Amino acid sequence: MHKFLLLGFLLATPVLAQDQAADLRTEAGCGPAKTKFDVKVDKKQHTVTQPEAGKALVYVIEEYQSDPHSQTLGHVTTRVGLDGKWVGATHEGSYISFPVEAGTRRMCSDVQSIFVPTGKLSGAAQLNAEPGKIYYYRVVVVDEREKQPRLQVKPMDEAEGLLMVAKSGQSTWKVKQ
Repeated sequence: MHKFLLLGFLLATPVLAQDQAADLRTEAGCGPAKTKFDVKVDKKQHTVTQPEAGKALVYVIEEYQSDPHSQTLGHVTTRVGLDGKWVGATHEGSYISFPVEAGTRRMCSDVQSIFVPTGKLSGAAQLNAEPGKIYYYRVVVVDEREKQPRLQVKPMDEAEGLLMVAKSGQSTWKVKQ
C-alpha cells in the first residue's frame, strides 16, 4: 500500500511543479501560457489618448535590440499581461495601450515563439496606477551574439514614451483559434 502511495506521489510531483510555475507566472501578471495571438501593425498609427474617468492608461512599446553581426531571433511577438490576464500583444517594434483600474498592478510580458520555450524570455514590473495618469513601458527583447536572449520590462518617462509611440506602429491583435 505504501509503495502505491509513494508511486502516486512521485508521478504527481511534476504536474504539481508545473501548476506552481503557472501560478507564479499568473502572480507576476502573465496570462495563460497556451494563449497565442495574431498581431497586425499599422505603422501609420501613432495615437496617444487620455485615460477614461477614474482609470489610468498604460502604453507598452516593444523594442528589439540585436547584434547586427550574428544570427538572431528576428522580430518576435510579445504578449502583455496585467494581473494574470493577457491584455494584448505587439510585433515588430509596435505598441499597445490599455486602461487600468487604480491601485497596485502587476504587468508581465513574454515572447510568443515556436523557437523559444514559453516563459524563457519574460519580464515583469509592478505598477502603482493613479487615476488620470498615463504610464509608458518599454518591453526590450535583447538578442546578442554568444549570449542568451533576454526580455526586460522598463518604465519610461512621458517624454521618452511619447517619442517611442511616435516611432512605433500601433498593434491590433486577436487570440488565435
